Amino acid sequence: MPSSVKLSDTSLKLKKAVIIAIFSAVAVVLGILESLLPTQLIIPGAKLGLANIMVLTCLYFLKGRDAFTLVILKTLLMTLLLGTFSAFLFSFLGALFSFVVMYGLMKIGRGHISLLGISVVGGVAHNIGQLTAAVIVFKTSKIFYYLPPLMLLGVVTGIFIGIAVKYVVASLSKLSIFEPFVPEN
Repeated sequence: MPSSVKLSDTSLKLKKAVIIAIFSAVAVVLGILESLLPTQLIIPGAKLGLANIMVLTCLYFLKGRDAFTLVILKTLLMTLLLGTFSAFLFSFLGALFSFVVMYGLMKIGRGHISLLGISVVGGVAHNIGQLTAAVIVFKTSKIFYYLPPLMLLGVVTGIFIGIAVKYVVASLSKLSIFEPFVPEN
């Protein structure tokens, strides 16, 4: 009997690893596609954050450490493919701030706060993290003058990402590989 339990635990761990790998690959593809879009938003360096669809989806299905692994993988792979050290710093601090806030909201507010709400707060936190990186790189806190328009942009992109996550979660919840990970609300 214990060997079947181990097999089940091993199978669950393998499924988790596969999901994290797939989510990482999709996040990188979304990031690359986004980099190809001819969108030059009003604020320099501002993007839609399509890869964050996978981070919030991962937070929905898996544990925080699994989603944090995804954040690290996504950030490192995107930097290797498209960026520089400063791009890594901006991306990592934005992703870290966003992750911490979204993880906290998922932990305390699951069932009370919608994925859309969590995504909006995560979008704003991402922009605050990027401004923090800008303060480090440019050695001035005057960069925080960008905060009001970036907060507005974080709300708008957070809404878009939240809507996308809602549909992704609904679709993935129907797949057998995700059955063990669908939370009970």
